[in-house]
Amino acid sequence: MTHLKAARVLVLAALGLALAGPSPGARHAASDDSPPAPVAPVPSERQLRWHALEYYGFLHFGPNTFTNKEWGYGDEDPAIFNPAALDARQWARVARDAGMKGLIITAKHHDGFCLWPSRFTKHSVAASPWRAGRGDVVGELARACREFGLEFGVYLSPWDRNHAEYGRPAYLTDYRSQLRELLSGYGPVFEVWFDGANGGDGYYGGARETRRIDNRTYYDWPVTWNLVRELQPGAVLFSDAGPDVRWVGNEKGIAFESTWYGLDRSATYPGDPRYAKEIARGRIDAADYVPPEVDVSIRPGWFHHPEQDGKVKSVEELLEIYYSSIGRGANLLLNIPPDRRGLIPEGDAARLMEFRKAVEAAFANDLARQATATASVQRGRGSQFAPSRANDGDPATYWATGDGVTTGSVELSWEAPVAFERIVLQEAIALGQRVQGWRVEAEVGGAWQTLAEGESIGYKRIVRVAPTTSHRLRVAITAARACPTLATIGVY
Repeated sequence: MTHLKAARVLVLAALGLALAGPSPGARHAASDDSPPAPVAPVPSERQLRWHALEYYGFLHFGPNTFTNKEWGYGDEDPAIFNPAALDARQWARVARDAGMKGLIITAKHHDGFCLWPSRFTKHSVAASPWRAGRGDVVGELARACREFGLEFGVYLSPWDRNHAEYGRPAYLTDYRSQLRELLSGYGPVFEVWFDGANGGDGYYGGARETRRIDNRTYYDWPVTWNLVRELQPGAVLFSDAGPDVRWVGNEKGIAFESTWYGLDRSATYPGDPRYAKEIARGRIDAADYVPPEVDVSIRPGWFHHPEQDGKVKSVEELLEIYYSSIGRGANLLLNIPPDRRGLIPEGDAARLMEFRKAVEAAFANDLARQATATASVQRGRGSQFAPSRANDGDPATYWATGDGVTTGSVELSWEAPVAFERIVLQEAIALGQRVQGWRVEAEVGGAWQTLAEGESIGYKRIVRVAPTTSHRLRVAITAARACPTLATIGVY
């Protein structure tokens, strides 16, 4: 199923248009046969598609790869860019085989060097010896992504340390012209990534000076965002403040223990210095739906540095990142930088495959599918919102309580005891984030024991518990801002 179709299925299911099946006994709310009303803020269809991706890759590549820097000054000679073996198909093949659903390329980093032959700068691949000045890294990657079934995204740094007009109005015209090139010449784009680093010292066309800008006003972001909506209406827009997807607030691979999707966009802006400490956490009841993305590199640096070849994150470290990002309701953007050859290093590629195998092994067998589900309360008299909807393996169906009922529980039971250590929970997120408190319990030695408890669930929550053997497990919703939903209870 494509991500577009998956998002539409989630929307239709949330509106109660999915087919219903048999319902175990539960206390019914007789007047609630219709679906629950959505609770604002709710995701757009593009955000639902984004949620379904979960895991995709970042490609930091450019002059910094050859100068061994993280941030180029903007005065780099384009002649240094000459990756003799560049193979975007290898990047895409590695990403696909690693289980990633897409790739985002640093089409232009802070140094201003464009990985495509932009008509609005001389600082690009067209001035380099690579492909005799006729190359286009962005184009090669876009084609490779289509070939290997991946989504394609672009990063365009708002800061340009090379451009002579940066900090003045004329730069914005060129910046938006470059964005138009990227969004109209390479096919569908799933995400447009705007970095929060803005202003400082740079080459600036030979001026070699420090330029400061007012992040709140200089970029006039609504105009740029509207351009993206015009050219790529299905793309999500990323920045500190969204408008579609927000930065998690760190580059360590860790989402907040409680991940709330609400954000008051009117109270912040890209580059807001208060963001990481005061705003990144979000709120469940804020005005706008802006879920977080976790960006982290497989290496200490974002660009490839030969001295870091022995410092690629271990499988154990990557698994911890997985549980702390996707497992807390965020998406994971994992950076896998190509080296000076223009290839994903063999060691990095091998580690990615080991990581995929570890994740697949951990979630190979959903024990919940073998269980009988019952509930303390159920919405309506029919079977559309029955507890069996939570363990049927279909995230487009869900259990729900009646209107005004904000607590309840679903119990899974097995004929013989089963051993488990991971629980997967999902809300019917198309209806908005509703759950504010949950508890997982198991019957051990004839008594119910609490294994874990928390606040948020969201699109997905992976709960790790001590290895437990039981024939009964219960997920209790202890607080919600409206009748709660559970689209998935998985047991592994």
